[in-house]
Amino acid sequence: SYTSYESEPYFSLWSALCHQGDVYSASYAAVPHIVHVAEDNPAMAHWDLVLLPTCIEIARLEGRGPQLPAQLADACNSAIRHLPVVIASMHEYQTGEEFAPVAAAGIAIACGQAGLAKSILELTPDVVPDFLAWVMAR
Repeated sequence: SYTSYESEPYFSLWSALCHQGDVYSASYAAVPHIVHVAEDNPAMAHWDLVLLPTCIEIARLEGRGPQLPAQLADACNSAIRHLPVVIASMHEYQTGEEFAPVAAAGIAIACGQAGLAKSILELTPDVVPDFLAWVMAR
């Protein structure tokens, strides 16, 4: 069971595929498989299986990795575009407050909106009140 980002297999996946925000060709190759695992069993899938491909795509669009190899492009892009379907299938099984921003960021990245996806992920529960106060003051 998942207890924290330091638990396995998530820690190893993150360390290998999206280390400190940097991504690699292997990261792009892994995206379709990660998305498939989440889609294959949404009741058991942890939100990290949406977050990791979302963060890989954010990093790719921000230029923090190599160019997406042509032989991986179709599968990787298709998996990213498919994230909203996976998110919808996981929704009924996710009860923690962590899932909502991950889901919203996954939908944003599926639309090619890296900046929006990254911003959504920054809106942690402790930041939201200050953010809303800032918005209301404008």
